[in-house]
Amino acid sequence: MTEPTGRRERKKAQTRKSLADAALELFLDRGYDQVSVKDVADAADVSVTTLFKHFPGKEALVFDEEEDIEAALVAAVRERAPGQSIPHALREHLLLTQDLAKDPRCAPFLRMVADTPTLRDYAHRMWMRHEAAVAQAITEESGAPEGDVTCAALARFALEARVLIQRHTDPRRAAEEAFALLEHGWAASHPEG
Repeated sequence: MTEPTGRRERKKAQTRKSLADAALELFLDRGYDQVSVKDVADAADVSVTTLFKHFPGKEALVFDEEEDIEAALVAAVRERAPGQSIPHALREHLLLTQDLAKDPRCAPFLRMVADTPTLRDYAHRMWMRHEAAVAQAITEESGAPEGDVTCAALARFALEARVLIQRHTDPRRAAEEAFALLEHGWAASHPEG
């Protein structure tokens, strides 16, 4: 996340971080469903009103790095190596995030999200909200006309592929196969039909 420059922005960023940190600690300690928004506000020593100025709802407290995630996805498209295709760059980015998720410090967080239907659904909706930004980056990088459906489709399919990759016993193989389909199309993957 970029550092806020002014005093007011730094204070807002610190309050937001305090809220997110307090929420995560409480959620991991007691369980997401057992913690109220008021509990989080009290732990961060702010009012509930202040909490809602920084986060639209309880679920958002868990996923406080949404802007950074979107920026990283867009950067994967825009800052890819010369000659690297967009699908390849997106595949490598998803595999990198998959590898980061293996960090033992992430396990309690990932388990909490996986075990809490509200968070699991919110995480998927949040992830898919990046579709427009990724599609725009693909459009600009490929020189396609604004609103090109193939760019939107690539963004959608690439983002949705994450779920398949995460559930597969061999995530790297799943990513390679899914993105080969995106890279080369169905006909190249299944010439018989």
